[in-house]
Amino acid sequence: MSNDLISRRDLLQATVAAGAVASLTSLGSQSMLAAQEKAVVNGRIQQSIVFWCFNVGGDKWDIEKTCQVATSLGCKSIEICGPETWPTLKKHGLTCAIAPNGMPGAPFMKGFNNKKYHDEVITTTSKMIEDCAVAGYPAVIGFTGYKWRDAEDPKSGEISLEEGADNCVAGLKKIAALAEKKGVTLCLEHLNTRDDSHPMKGHPGYQGDDIDYVANIVRRVGSPRIKVLFDIYHVQIMNGDIIRRIEQCKDVIGHVHTAGNPGRAELDNNQEINYPPIMRKLLEIGYKGFVGQEFIPTRDALTGLREAVKLCDV
Repeated sequence: MSNDLISRRDLLQATVAAGAVASLTSLGSQSMLAAQEKAVVNGRIQQSIVFWCFNVGGDKWDIEKTCQVATSLGCKSIEICGPETWPTLKKHGLTCAIAPNGMPGAPFMKGFNNKKYHDEVITTTSKMIEDCAVAGYPAVIGFTGYKWRDAEDPKSGEISLEEGADNCVAGLKKIAALAEKKGVTLCLEHLNTRDDSHPMKGHPGYQGDDIDYVANIVRRVGSPRIKVLFDIYHVQIMNGDIIRRIEQCKDVIGHVHTAGNPGRAELDNNQEINYPPIMRKLLEIGYKGFVGQEFIPTRDALTGLREAVKLCDV
């Protein structure tokens, strides 16, 4: 082989290598990290990315980028995103593990506990259930609502816990038949009322702030398509004793969310919840649904998300 041929071969190899490096560099440091390896290895816990968390702050991910990240990490779903985003999810082979309920503004304020809002809540939630059935998506989120008779006015008087529960049961029973017919589950979420530092870290005034209260509402409805959204972060703040609570609620858990406490930040060593045994408990009770990563990033979003996904991949 001539020296000239060797030189041309070496030059070609060097050019290809340089091009590969340049391509990776152009993706940016986050994409380079995502390209290294999938965070999901075991895959026994189905993981989902909650869209709103990564669409706030300085580094906003649009739905396209969020789908790319989910695929790179090995997550199967993007959730709490509306029908306008679903074509992008389908393009990437992803599902929407749980959809929003369609209520405008802060959707957790006007809920099933207040008959004043029943028509609006039932109409919008029913429409989302029908949309999910067409798309083949499994669940829609639901809320008890705030305890005030005018959801936005604390001076309007309070709905008692008993009345609120009765109203929730009545409203949920109206929607249960549709949910059963369409094969879509409505998951009623428990939220904390203690953290008033940020509108998405806590919800002072929310009536369903006790996990037993929410679970008992769901049991009273008695439908296989009405379940609890067990948010580990919120339950830790209001009730604690997470693993025992999962055992006690295993008959009604339909969806699960994560976040670090305090602060609803990353699932790292700066917070108090020990996630791996909690994930193993979910497997022990036979939970087959999704676990949605719903923390608010305080640092590089992809790095924190990768760490959380790996931590929960037990």
